[in-house]
Amino acid sequence: MRIVKLTDETRADILSTLLKRSPNQYTEYEETVAQIVEDVRQKGDEALFDYTQKFDHITLTPDNVRVTDEEISQAYREVDPELLKVIRSALDNIRSYHEKQRRYSWFDSKENGIMLGQKITPLQRVGVYVPGGKAVYPSSVLMNVVPAKVAGVSQIVMTTPCRDGKVSPNTLVAAHEAGVDVIYKVGGAQAVAALAHGTKTIPRVDKIVGPGNIFVALAKKAVYGFVGIDSIAGPSEITVLADETANPRYVAADLLSQAEHDELASAILVTTSPELAEAVTEEVKGFLKELSRADIIRKSLEQYGFVLLVNSLEEGVQVVDQIAPEHLEIVTKNPFDTMTRVHNAGAMFLGSWSSEPLGDYFAGPNHILPTNGTARFFSPLSVDDFVKKSSIVYYSEEALREVHTQIETFAKAEELTAHANSVAVRFEEDSVWQG
Repeated sequence: MRIVKLTDETRADILSTLLKRSPNQYTEYEETVAQIVEDVRQKGDEALFDYTQKFDHITLTPDNVRVTDEEISQAYREVDPELLKVIRSALDNIRSYHEKQRRYSWFDSKENGIMLGQKITPLQRVGVYVPGGKAVYPSSVLMNVVPAKVAGVSQIVMTTPCRDGKVSPNTLVAAHEAGVDVIYKVGGAQAVAALAHGTKTIPRVDKIVGPGNIFVALAKKAVYGFVGIDSIAGPSEITVLADETANPRYVAADLLSQAEHDELASAILVTTSPELAEAVTEEVKGFLKELSRADIIRKSLEQYGFVLLVNSLEEGVQVVDQIAPEHLEIVTKNPFDTMTRVHNAGAMFLGSWSSEPLGDYFAGPNHILPTNGTARFFSPLSVDDFVKKSSIVYYSEEALREVHTQIETFAKAEELTAHANSVAVRFEEDSVWQG
């Protein structure tokens, strides 16, 4: 990893380098994705199955595209019993955390005949995209499905690519345990298009959530507006903010936990300690001799791996806020105090024992997080993503009579005569509106 003494110039260069990983930079693929989405919108299942044959070399029909009860039963026979126990424990933690996010409708009544409120309504049907190509992530199944179930979504439809006509048993078991209603063996941009527009086989959903490759990300971007989406996810990233108290071996291991995702992942250490910086780079070299995905990690670190030396913890916090990382580990003398000064991070892990994979798999908070600096304005996936809020307004005749001239005056100021008339017509005897 490159050790860089941070200056205004090097900071700008590094931030520019990191932003190149954003899906918004891959415009050369947008035309291809747009064509796939439009074909599926126009031709439905025909295009969906043709693209699946073209890209995944799988022959699907309306009769075999849906995962059957027998396939799910077979998955339970194949999954490691110990993994099943872990999935169920993780589910308990994730469900417990998200239940605390549950929203309720509220109404506020006043004595003069006014009632205002907010009605919470779960989405009716949600589509969950689950990767199934180079890697399989049953943990992402849990993280996407559980908040939707807690929110009260009526139907959860999952799509995932298959290998040789078969979906990963781990994915199927995780989906069944979490409460997915129906699963389809399709992936890629064509699956996103099918969820967004509907086909004869796959129903149209209200919102699409879940990570995927660049084609999936761009397809979600393309269908936004026809349906809701969670976010346009970019490559994984971790930033560790540490001082001289941090254990370099732990820090190195945590940085590599995200670098192994893919060549575009970023791993950054921000530290006030030159000694820690040197020690971490040495530990990284040692781990690379042992880890199974070392080739991917090396490419990731060559492009997006940095050790940034700062003059003070305050400067370190400023750098973190500029990066706005997906995952932030804070390993300082007082991580709780440091945490209060950070504004931009998807998830924060405090202290030496809160390793980032704890959040990926088990602790309970959602691991679907904002990437590529979008933690400046986005939040982790939550129950809020699966409900709608409707404003409720009730005024009695007496209540409206007290304020109708004020409303008419406001409407007149904006030259919206129909607005003024809508209120004035109810009180023509004393209206300030004369048409």
